[in-house]
Amino acid sequence: MRGADTFTESLFTMRRLDDFVPKSHPLRSIRTMANQALAKMDRLFAGMYEADIKGGRPSIAPEKLLRAMLLQVLYSVRSERQLMEQTHYNLLFRWFIGLAMDDAVWVPTVFTKNRERLIKHDAVIEFFNEVLAIAQKKDWLSGEHFSVDGTLIQAWAGHKSFVRKDDDDQDNGDGGNFKGRKRSNETHQSKTDPDARLYRKGKTASELRYMGHTLSDNRHGLVVSTIVTSADGHAEREAAKVMVNDARQVVDDADVEITVGADKGYDAAEFIEACLEMRVTPHVAQNTSGRRSAVPDAIARSDGYGISQQKRKLIEQGFGWVKTVGRMRQVMVRGLKKVDQMFVLSMAAYNLVRMRSLGQIRP
Repeated sequence: MRGADTFTESLFTMRRLDDFVPKSHPLRSIRTMANQALAKMDRLFAGMYEADIKGGRPSIAPEKLLRAMLLQVLYSVRSERQLMEQTHYNLLFRWFIGLAMDDAVWVPTVFTKNRERLIKHDAVIEFFNEVLAIAQKKDWLSGEHFSVDGTLIQAWAGHKSFVRKDDDDQDNGDGGNFKGRKRSNETHQSKTDPDARLYRKGKTASELRYMGHTLSDNRHGLVVSTIVTSADGHAEREAAKVMVNDARQVVDDADVEITVGADKGYDAAEFIEACLEMRVTPHVAQNTSGRRSAVPDAIARSDGYGISQQKRKLIEQGFGWVKTVGRMRQVMVRGLKKVDQMFVLSMAAYNLVRMRSLGQIRP
């Protein structure tokens, strides 16, 4: 018998939000790990706001804001406005964030106001570190063998915004036509994003860009350190030295061999010497195209060198994930600090997704 096309809504429901989420849904394990990391940040969150004794209206819980930002990365939501719109009717989003069915959804400007607070107190960096602590506890990190690389991030600014710094009449009546004019970062600056730099690499066109850097652990490809800098020809090696030095400081035993794999772009005498001074073995791909490699032949012939060259390709998976799923190919925020915050959060999300898979195959 054919059913009737009717719609009858119950006056009351006895089901919880958790009942609507499948038991095997991948967000379940991700939410568990995210909550474990957020629970360790309680003292930091308490210091971000005024004491209760001073009164005032309670703020939105920072844990919920961070879970919402994490959800935006995981589901490639292009804006906070769209995220809040979907949270209105998406029960999965409400469950992950921690909103009941009848809780009011925030206005998008909440994220704008609270992003500065999270940056000021390095809350996203702390969240990234707590996620790593979970991976360390589960023995998913080697702590000794790493890979380093960088990637370009297109800024949320166009060529027409890149004008002379000393020119008061920014428009010049030519509609932003810059053809045939010499432009450089020394004399020009973007009006919409002053921190962005005009940069080209290889055969790519010059664009206003930032540069993201990551240090990954070779055991399972988890990202252990990440930072965003201005784009220039030396940023990759300079950021790599900072991240490698931090990894070296974590290992107390000086006799433990620390290795770092990298591509040919890091085959420079100053970088190799800096690694050796930090007691880090540079497993850098040798660049012998019309020049002599700075990597000693004794290192290049070792067994560990070949393994590092194979493992360093795992770092590209993180870049690919954050640029496609995390929408970091062209970032939709402006300013170095905000771009760095989004990049670190995207890498934390990437680690959670990878750790969720590791939890199934390597419990």
